[in-house]
Amino acid sequence: MVSAALAGAVESAITYPFEFAKTRVQLHTAPTSRKNPFSVIASVARNEGFSAIYTGSSCMVLGTAFKASVRILTFYRLRNYLSDEKGTLSPARGVLAGILAGTAESIIAVTPTERMKTLLIEDAGNTKKLYRSEFQAFKLMLRTHGISSLYHGMLSTTIKQASTSGIKMRFYNVEKEIARRHGLQQSSPLTFAMGALAGTITVYLTQPFDTIKTRSQSASGKDMREACRSIMYEHGVREFWSGSTSRLSRLVVSTGIVYTVFEKTSSLLTMGLGHNEKSSN
Repeated sequence: MVSAALAGAVESAITYPFEFAKTRVQLHTAPTSRKNPFSVIASVARNEGFSAIYTGSSCMVLGTAFKASVRILTFYRLRNYLSDEKGTLSPARGVLAGILAGTAESIIAVTPTERMKTLLIEDAGNTKKLYRSEFQAFKLMLRTHGISSLYHGMLSTTIKQASTSGIKMRFYNVEKEIARRHGLQQSSPLTFAMGALAGTITVYLTQPFDTIKTRSQSASGKDMREACRSIMYEHGVREFWSGSTSRLSRLVVSTGIVYTVFEKTSSLLTMGLGHNEKSSN
């Protein structure tokens, strides 16, 4: 859990501007008609100040650290339970483990922090701002609508997280197995490359769920069916992949960072624990 939480916090802090750009594009509040994440980030920094691109980052960093620990801990527990006597996890069971891990992280950590992040980013684009900080927004939401307001869009968020985790964790573990069979030694560049490839495949297969999730968690608060209908009627099928470039930029980097930091931290902690056990003996 320590390894996963640290990995999640590091990747979120580094890649948050891409998440900010993706959300702005999906909500159609970006200060530029161009959907390139670098154009959105540059335009926001120029018009609203550099700090604006980190709006909502605090809750996102904490939430990502928490969700990463929940996801990876749940997945590895499930993997141990679902593996055969040789320790091999079949493709179907690998996807199942990933889906269950994604569902757990969505309910426990992702939905509330994604709801907060979406509202803060949307509010930042308004002339008259309702929220001054993450903490003030949290208090106002609880006082006005209660704890249930933090779980608005939970169904679409859970579908997105379950499918993302199922696909990403499955592809990453397939890549690890291929590397092991070919005798490739585990290294930071190899781990980063495998994580980035798994992230790329994941983005294009799950982007429609992410776009629906963002619409559902916006201030308008549409349910999943209304969000799907409005996206289709207002902008067409291609709109379901809105923000995919920004998400791809973030997920390729973030997946590589998460698995690299996770593997390294786990290795260091394992070595430390082994050293302490030898010392105590």
